[in-house]
Amino acid sequence: MDLFLKDKVIIVTGGSSGIGKGISLALAEEGAIPFIVGKDKDSVDAAFTEIKGLGFKVGKAYAELMDAIDCKKAIDKAIEDFGKINGLVNNAGVNDSVGLEKGSVEQFNLSLNKNLTHYYQMAKLVLPELKKSKGSIVNIGSKTSFMGQGGTSGYAAANGGRNALTREWAVELLPYSIRVNAVIVAECYTPLYEWWLKSFDNPEEKLKGILSKIPLENRMTTAKEIANMVLFLLSSRSSHTTGQLVFVDGGYTHLDRSL
Repeated sequence: MDLFLKDKVIIVTGGSSGIGKGISLALAEEGAIPFIVGKDKDSVDAAFTEIKGLGFKVGKAYAELMDAIDCKKAIDKAIEDFGKINGLVNNAGVNDSVGLEKGSVEQFNLSLNKNLTHYYQMAKLVLPELKKSKGSIVNIGSKTSFMGQGGTSGYAAANGGRNALTREWAVELLPYSIRVNAVIVAECYTPLYEWWLKSFDNPEEKLKGILSKIPLENRMTTAKEIANMVLFLLSSRSSHTTGQLVFVDGGYTHLDRSL
């Protein structure tokens, strides 16, 4: 199916690793132009070189997303390089384990800045371009906002905010035909997920226990499967879909995990 994304310029925050890189690659393969924004220069350069080496168009900018000036410079560069912006994927974030019992107000506020504030910042900056292109926004969210996880108040609160902003922006941007949706992730294997698993005494046993609770095929969701849904929501194939929180999680969040 042609998603009509050819030459569409899509900003992808955290687009050089994990789920974000999966989205960037899928966009490029579909003929779109992913514009990767991230703070790790080595990672951004590597993803940029890989995608370009495959013969696809791609852009990049280095930015600390908690820095408003950096964010503006990144968006200005995208416009300078390609002359337009057709979509935004707010993806960057980290489950930083700032809990209630083991945490502080200062750490909680920092977690919100790491995981939520830049979603607003980036959307604000791209809005003038999205008005011109009637583009769309996809926010990446997490199961933690629905199920809780324990010991991660900051990340859970930030993801609750992502869900709320998805609905709020969908309403506010109706007059401009800008659609806003979210993809909710549960268990997706990424380098960061692997790092988290290694924090346990028996990572293999921990992973086996997690997989046993994923109803569909007892396996992790892949970054490609997340990316496929993101591309659909960005595309005009989903032209009457807005304000939706779409779960791509093998049934983890809503089905009985004792199945």
